[in-house]
Amino acid sequence: MADSKTILIAEDSSVILNLTKKILELQRYRIVSAKNGGEVIKQVESQPIDCVLMDINIPVKDGMECTREIRRHADPRIAQLPIIAITGNANNYSMEQFKEAGVTDYLPKPLDFDALVRVVKQYVG
Repeated sequence: MADSKTILIAEDSSVILNLTKKILELQRYRIVSAKNGGEVIKQVESQPIDCVLMDINIPVKDGMECTREIRRHADPRIAQLPIIAITGNANNYSMEQFKEAGVTDYLPKPLDFDALVRVVKQYVG
């Protein structure tokens, strides 16, 4: 497991978090999680993360705000993390707004787990 990639899942729904975690662990990824936007930055700064799955509607700081904060980070390794937005109401945002915030890609809810694995592998390998 030493060479396994670490995925940060920023998600406040424990049901979605646990399902997503199980799916990705089956793909041999190491999973860390954040229940709110305040925890996201702490997690990316405290350990090497290879990709962030960012729920847009998380408490404290929403996913768009967290994404902007990561993009402005002084550490280039953190600032360039792939960030995959996950949202149940993508219609509230345009691709333009996602791009402006620095979102790498996005997946709609309910999550299609095949698409999840495909997109994560695309950015993380």
